[in-house]
This record gives sequence, C-alpha cells and structure tokens, in this order.
Amino acid sequence: MQPLPRILIIEDELPMRTGLRDCLERQGYRVLLAADGASGLEKAIQEKPDLILLDIMMPRLDGFALCAELRRLSNPVPILILTAKGRIEDRVHGLDLGADDFLAKPFSRDELLARVRALLRRVQRQMRALRTVKLGEVQIDFVQQRAWRNAEPLYLTAKEFAMLRLLLEQPGEPVSRDRFLDVVWGYTAFPTTRTVDKHIASLRGKIEIDPDQPRWIQTVHAVGYRMDLPEGTFPENEVTNPSQNQTPGERG
Repeated sequence: MQPLPRILIIEDELPMRTGLRDCLERQGYRVLLAADGASGLEKAIQEKPDLILLDIMMPRLDGFALCAELRRLSNPVPILILTAKGRIEDRVHGLDLGADDFLAKPFSRDELLARVRALLRRVQRQMRALRTVKLGEVQIDFVQQRAWRNAEPLYLTAKEFAMLRLLLEQPGEPVSRDRFLDVVWGYTAFPTTRTVDKHIASLRGKIEIDPDQPRWIQTVHAVGYRMDLPEGTFPENEVTNPSQNQTPGERG
C-alpha cells in the first residue's frame, strides 16, 4: 500500500500549526512543519512535499513572497493559502502569484480536508496522464521505467526518464536548465548547466532518428529545451509491452 502524501504546513502561529498537523495526521497524511516563510521555502525546495498549506502573515518571508518564489523556480507543488485575510483583492493576488486555492480563517475541519483531497486528486490525475507515450518509433513506459524502439529495448537512465517526464509535462513550453537541475538532480546536488546539455545529448542519441536534427527535443536558445509533439501524440491511454522479458532501463 502506497503511503499517503506529505503535506508541508508553513504557519507561524503555534496553536494553528499544531492543530493543522494533528488534523492531517489523523487522516494518515505525513506532515512537515515550518514556523516562518524562510524556513518554509527551504523545506519546500529540499523536501519536495506533495502539497503546501501556506499562511500569509509570517515573519522573515510572507506567504505571497514565498508563493511567488516557488513559482519563479518553476516549482509546481500545489499551494493552498490559509489566511485571515478574506478580502477579494488578497484572494486574487494570491491566485495570480500561482496559488492553487484559498481558504479564509476560520474554516471548518471538513472543508479543509475536502480542499486538500481535491488538490491531491488533481496532482494524481496529472501524474496518471504521464504513464505512457509514443514518440514515433519509440515507446516509453514511465510506470515500469522501460523504453523500446521498434520492440528493441532502449536503456535510459533514471535521470533521462525524469528529464523526459519534465519535458512531457509541458509539451511545447521551454524547460530551463535550472529547472532540470532543481527537479532531476535536486536542491542539495551541485551539477552545472553543462550537465543538463550532456544528458540531453545522450537522450537525443537514444530517442531521435537523427540527433543532429532532432524531431522531438528542441533547443531553446539561452533558455533550455522543449518537447515538440504533433497534435494527438500525447498522452496515450496505454502502451503494449513489446516483450514481457525485456530488461528494465538502467536506474542510475
């Protein structure tokens, strides 16, 4: 059985922080805590939670600034803002900065849990949409981390699978080198942007017919890379496994 998602609570008031933690833990969620915006931002980047409950009025870094910074870093974690500020202008401002939902204090336990479930369902639907894909002669199964070209196995590393997933999550839109480093290598690693280019070159060599004239992974000058897909190519509901006896892709 899969563990329930991890939720980061960023709230400076101890009674509220403790109450939220107890409420969520009783539902089986795994809870992370931060008592101010600066430490909350650090935990959001390092721990990669599945959802953030975010207060607005906090010391060191307020919730609006924290939300804006996460979105500037292209961090897609769902954010539910919890605040005593109930004005329409504040709600609009938070949503414009990239928050996913807004709940004014005081709120009921049942409404909070319903909002949490709704946001997590949205993430799960997006993840399910990335189970399989076909790129010309290449078939990719993200669940089993396997790939084939014309029924012959392609040996992709775990990082190459992660880079493909990131590109396919936003087809046609550029993904910056810094975004690749944040998501694929993680906040505590220290690779260079040249590392991204080397991995993209390796990936093109495996999935492109002509890596020097790529059909799928395009370079975006001074930014990074994007995935070009013809209309209707992605997503697919399922991919037929060309062989039940293939060796899984390298997990390095």
